[in-house]
Amino acid sequence: MYAVLSTIDLALSIYWWILIASAIFSWLYAFNVVNPRNQVVGMIGDFLYRATDPVLRPIRRVLPDLGGIDVSPIVVLLIIYFLRIFLWTTVARLVGA
Repeated sequence: MYAVLSTIDLALSIYWWILIASAIFSWLYAFNVVNPRNQVVGMIGDFLYRATDPVLRPIRRVLPDLGGIDVSPIVVLLIIYFLRIFLWTTVARLVGA
């Protein structure tokens, strides 16, 4: 059971970093630091968008409009943090891992 919990924790950790990369990429794109016509930059941006948008979209619908500031990644990061803590403090104790 420890292997399953570790795998779930690893997946949450990887998604944590993908969310951070997506937020940083969106800032770089918004301030024209990266060239959007570059094929590699476009592929990276497309991957980050496709990986994070299905999770961020429902949260964006619920949150109020803050005038161009997107706090949905922060909300998802807090949810991931809670899930990881819950996983190791509660679930691991219940299953005896």
